[in-house]
Amino acid sequence: MIKLLGAVIMAILLTGCATEPTKTFENSEIKYSSDLGQLWQIAKAFWNDDRKYATPKEAIPMAKLTTEMLTSSHEDAVFKLGHSSVLLRIDGEFILFDPVFSERAFPVQWMGPKRFHQAPISIDDLPHITAVVISHDHYDHLDKNAIKQLASKVDRFITPLKVGQHLTDWGVDSQKIIELDWWQQTNVKGVNVVATPSQHFSGRTLTDRDETLWASWVIQGWENKVFFSGDSGYFSGFKTIGEKFGPFDVTLIETGAYNKLWSEIHMMPEQSLQAHIDLNGKVMIPIHNGTFDLSLHDWFAPLESIFQLASDNDVRLATPIFGEALLINNAKTSKQPATTWWRKFMPIDEQSATSDYGPNKLTPSLSSGGE
Repeated sequence: MIKLLGAVIMAILLTGCATEPTKTFENSEIKYSSDLGQLWQIAKAFWNDDRKYATPKEAIPMAKLTTEMLTSSHEDAVFKLGHSSVLLRIDGEFILFDPVFSERAFPVQWMGPKRFHQAPISIDDLPHITAVVISHDHYDHLDKNAIKQLASKVDRFITPLKVGQHLTDWGVDSQKIIELDWWQQTNVKGVNVVATPSQHFSGRTLTDRDETLWASWVIQGWENKVFFSGDSGYFSGFKTIGEKFGPFDVTLIETGAYNKLWSEIHMMPEQSLQAHIDLNGKVMIPIHNGTFDLSLHDWFAPLESIFQLASDNDVRLATPIFGEALLINNAKTSKQPATTWWRKFMPIDEQSATSDYGPNKLTPSLSSGGE
């Protein structure tokens, strides 16, 4: 019974299946909807799940961070903190994306997807944050407890339309909140922040589907430009964003929690790589992996798949461990291949058959730009 309940819950989280809402927002290219038939299909897949490596069998590597380590340099850098939580240091300012520090990505903390690892730094030890940027209101991207703890040490919270209401409900000063529609922008201490489209959905309950907007984000500093995908299916919007704002020095692209059953709203690995290419990115960092079990693939499969694809398609990939400083200017010029730290945790038989984790070459329809 517990397993069946878990399967149904995961299906609801992934598809947003609920009573038909009065939709406020929708995608630009598809009308994404889910029904009881899709819910049952996904729940059945989770019920039949027999993976041996859904989660790591031992502690994965991590670089512990301190306030002093973060503030001792002004070089533009990226620090993966977990899942899609990323700390960006740009022009000496700190931008924090989708901060999730709770033990579980779920409405309650006694059940639901549990972290594989703790964050490499606590909220208390974070330096003062210029802006927290939220992609959408799902539990693995918008953490109520984290927002409440961050409220006093953040200058601005930047969200898609209507997401700010969650924050004010949790006690954040409304004067600190900036809500943006797609293609709108704001400037915080000299850093330009632009809300750009993504292909997804929103909702935190069974009755608020698509009442808030979802977005990807462009961060423009003096020297470097960074793209943050949030959650998204593959769509032509990546190419449009690349044409408007590219090239990007770093792209932080969703690569994980994918499955063909919900590929309209979460990219498969080859689509994640194509999104980076469409964006005219120089270095790709795969995010949305390594922290929570939210799909039906092995926990290391997203990293192994994207590593193979990037290697075989001459794309510069960076796969830092959580907490490791990735200096953007160094990453752009480095000839070193991405580290494969996860292979230490892969079973021997699968290390010798890594082609199981995805196609090595992009399909012609994708590599040409998806047109």
